[in-house]
Amino acid sequence: MTANTAERFREFKMPDVGEGLTEAEILKWYVQAGDTVTDGQVVCEVETAKAAVELPIPFNGQVAEIRFEEGATVDVGTAIITVDTTPGAGPAEPAAAPAPEAAPAPAADAPAEEKPEGRQAVLVGYGVAQSSTKRRARKGQAAPEATPAAAAIQAEMNGHAAPVAAPPAPAAPGARPLAKPPVRKLAKDLGIDLAGVTPTGPDGIITREDVHAAAAPAPAAAPVAEPVTAPAPAPAAPVLGETRIPIKGVRKATAQAMVNSAFTAPHVTEFVTVDVTRTMKLVQELKQDPDMAGLRVNPLLIVAKALLLAIRRNPDVNASWDEANQEIVRKDYVNLGIAAATPRGLIVPNIKNAQAKTLPELATALGDLVATAREGKTSPADMSGGTVTITNIGVFGIDTGTPILNPGESAILAFGAIKLQPWIHKGKVKPRHVTTLALSFDHRLIDGELGSRLLADIAAVLEQPKRLMTWG
Repeated sequence: MTANTAERFREFKMPDVGEGLTEAEILKWYVQAGDTVTDGQVVCEVETAKAAVELPIPFNGQVAEIRFEEGATVDVGTAIITVDTTPGAGPAEPAAAPAPEAAPAPAADAPAEEKPEGRQAVLVGYGVAQSSTKRRARKGQAAPEATPAAAAIQAEMNGHAAPVAAPPAPAAPGARPLAKPPVRKLAKDLGIDLAGVTPTGPDGIITREDVHAAAAPAPAAAPVAEPVTAPAPAPAAPVLGETRIPIKGVRKATAQAMVNSAFTAPHVTEFVTVDVTRTMKLVQELKQDPDMAGLRVNPLLIVAKALLLAIRRNPDVNASWDEANQEIVRKDYVNLGIAAATPRGLIVPNIKNAQAKTLPELATALGDLVATAREGKTSPADMSGGTVTITNIGVFGIDTGTPILNPGESAILAFGAIKLQPWIHKGKVKPRHVTTLALSFDHRLIDGELGSRLLADIAAVLEQPKRLMTWG
């Protein structure tokens, strides 16, 4: 390949769109071969171990080759698309394809080499174009084109009736089975070895029916010799099978992170059940507040604000463990993670500097976070750097659980379902809105006393929401 050709065809390689990611799955192509692309145009969407990301191409040109199909997992640094940066400049070998070595021109009296059967590229449905040059047979052997089987295949592919031939003779040991290219492709798709298929076609040619018969279960493959006169037995109950799903993308990353977290940070989980009747009243009042118009107002918003206030009162909670330097890193900012269930799996994007946001700003950030996660557009940056997390299991009707820490974070709060229950209020049993909170924390960072104070402060705010003003 010449240097000009190498400069003309440019490769776009799979970038590292996250933090040290090694691979990504191609979800969707937005272009195809022959399309014109411009610098900055999104050409495909990929899913990393953290999120789905759209990839823009960094140069102009015409798509010469799409290297991978949708659904393929590609290593970072591998070329995924080739672009002709000077389309219309004449035919040239794309940079991605290595130039074949030029074969020496045969002498005038030298016999032409025959191509092995099945290696000639053809368009499906058109067959192989016949060469205008007749080939000589090698000395000491007959030309393959002279065999009846090859003549039958070629005649049928060219649209002519195949000549009537004698019954097929069994293939010699080690001989290549006779079959047309479409039949070979069918056998490959079904995972059938043609060497073990019994041919029924003329001259020992394997047909599509032969391949289907070989692929069918043994009982179904045996033909019925004559009608069954006895009453047919009752059909057997269907056998339940298995479905295997590749572990990749978000699911793979989540599994690895949970295993690392569970066996690295010593988890402790504490529980508290709290009367949140006043919180529910506050939610209804906020929905009527003009300052909150158009915003997503729900109990989760108040829980998030209560957690941020409790962290302000107990700042040692907001820290991380630096194993390499043997240090505890206490943080002045709170990047509040919200666990979100998406079709691709569980992700935990976080709200940066959540401690500095007003209630309307926090409501806006929560709404944007949830909408972006559901659309699968959460960026890797939005899922990095979290300090504490809330998981709202109550939306599934679950009372409580023992959540696992998001790696690198100090605590995670599980918010259970809010239910109307009998509760002793002012000395009398009354129906009240009640929920259970579960706080898991890293016992290397947070002692039992500190974890208990944090959870008690959260519960106190939810029981008496006016503390949002008096404690803030």
